[in-house]
Amino acid sequence: MLNEERIILMTQMASYEQGEGKENVKIGNYFRSDYIALQVLKSIVCAIIAYGIMFGLYMLCNFEEFMENLYKMDLLAFAKDVLMYLVAVVGGYAVLTYIICTWRYAAAKKSLKCYYHNLKKLNSLYQESQ
Repeated sequence: MLNEERIILMTQMASYEQGEGKENVKIGNYFRSDYIALQVLKSIVCAIIAYGIMFGLYMLCNFEEFMENLYKMDLLAFAKDVLMYLVAVVGGYAVLTYIICTWRYAAAKKSLKCYYHNLKKLNSLYQESQ
């Protein structure tokens, strides 16, 4: 005999598994610190690459001005400024990534906890029917 409560619960769980559950299971397979460290590391690498591209485009657009002032400017101060901006951009991006990934991990764990609770409930419904 079909149990309507089991069917509804299985449908909800299948929908979860096909939707947001895929990503949550991937996140849930990591320890909190490992997941956050990996995401922050990836964001630092991407931020450095993006900063390099943006700096290259800036230098390309202002190359003539840079070459005119090359012997007049303090190259060490220019390099310090470039590195200071790099550290500020990458550091800010890393902090933002840390905050977002901490929130995502907590939300995924909460969602997975509900999913596992539903699995236990489904198992108890099967035990009752036998």
